[in-house]
Amino acid sequence: MPALIQHLGTGRRKTSVARVILRPGSGEFKINGRSIDTYFTAEASRALVRQPLLATETADKFDVLVNTTGGGYTGQAGAIRLGIARALCNFNVELRGKLKQLGMLTRDPRAHERKKYGQKGARKRFQFSKR
Repeated sequence: MPALIQHLGTGRRKTSVARVILRPGSGEFKINGRSIDTYFTAEASRALVRQPLLATETADKFDVLVNTTGGGYTGQAGAIRLGIARALCNFNVELRGKLKQLGMLTRDPRAHERKKYGQKGARKRFQFSKR
């Protein structure tokens, strides 16, 4: 039996984690067992996920299998994008320069800021009364 060729990448965004597997194929996307069109209803999320493959012109060379947990759809889309970019670097180191130039290998550090005690939210205060 021939060895299964696959390239792995892990992406994180906010509280989402995505484990990405790239296998040689025709460009099929499976996210948590569902197609990309049924998983991401917003076109912006689908476009974000496909960015690394389109930038490196490898969209029709790989089947993408993704397991993602945590967060919402936007966070998961960002995590999948980073995971695909890292998996592509695993596949071919020469693609790293192009992906890095486009900012696809940078983990977005922005996350939810916690609510502070004595305040209404993370930043908002209760109304100040002088008298």
